[in-house]
Amino acid sequence: MKLILFYLRKLITIIKNEVLTLPSRVAVVLFFFFILLLPLFTDDTYILRVFTLASIFAIFAASWDLLSGYTGQMNFGHALFFGVGAYSAALFNVHAHIPPWASIPLGALVAVGAGLIVGIPSLRLKGTYLALTTLAFPIILLQGVVFAFPDFTGGELGISGIAKLSPTRFGDYYIVSVLMLGLCMIMWKITDSDTGIIFHAIREDEIAVRASGVNTTRYKLLAFSLSGFFAGVAGGLYAHFMRIAGPSTLDVSLSFQAVIWTIFGGVVTIYGPVAAVFLLYPLLEFMHFAQEYRMLMFAVIVLISLLYMPDGLFKWLREKIEKECPRCKVRNIAMRSTCRICTAPLD
Repeated sequence: MKLILFYLRKLITIIKNEVLTLPSRVAVVLFFFFILLLPLFTDDTYILRVFTLASIFAIFAASWDLLSGYTGQMNFGHALFFGVGAYSAALFNVHAHIPPWASIPLGALVAVGAGLIVGIPSLRLKGTYLALTTLAFPIILLQGVVFAFPDFTGGELGISGIAKLSPTRFGDYYIVSVLMLGLCMIMWKITDSDTGIIFHAIREDEIAVRASGVNTTRYKLLAFSLSGFFAGVAGGLYAHFMRIAGPSTLDVSLSFQAVIWTIFGGVVTIYGPVAAVFLLYPLLEFMHFAQEYRMLMFAVIVLISLLYMPDGLFKWLREKIEKECPRCKVRNIAMRSTCRICTAPLD
């Protein structure tokens, strides 16, 4: 009993001193509660379907930010990883009868292989040339493999008859949402580690990083592989949730959707793309009553945010409610006049 009380007091102290001190951390905690408790407040299968798909696309968008945001390797063909993960998981499940809990990781590993296949020949390219090269890969896979072997891949109809993630929509939601929270936390920890610092340094000045003795080729391949793995998991979850893997999982528009979500939410954040997906995707889905105008309204919202918040909506909001200490670089609530750690003036 004393041990339980000790850890309970420790948890309360951490919440008081670390979480409640910053609005952004409070928002993250509230987001976790919202995701985990949503099915307790509604049993509407349509709402659960929308937020399950939002969780899948959140993993996908965050994986794009991990590669293109942090390392600057502009990937306009990110749907390749998503599609490879979806098709691979579907093929493992349908042809080899491997259950979802194993087919999804296997599909993600195949997507890692796709990341290496894309990364190795693209390492010497930068900027526009890299973007156009990566854009070509999902088109090549779609036209050269999917449509060329319809008996194996299903052709234009795709692969159907895939096993469900779980027997109920409630179970599907929790499997996907918990995985989303866990994988996005892992991506955030990667970017907050020494590896993430090197990724960021490559984005800012690759020549200087190489001159300091860092093998930038290895780290760029690592970024392609990690991004491919997480996007592959998203693709596998999508295939088993929708019970079909078709050409739409390799569509160019899906790649640009990841770019839009990331830029709208805030590049080089991980949390920005996730928050953007949970704002924009349900918004589009719930606007079905204005079918003719919803894409126009979506475009207007994105354009306004890009004009007035070029760093992303959620980065802009964070800068408004928090300040960074010029001395110790610790973030503080905007209402404070001195730093909560070193007491340096914030104005």
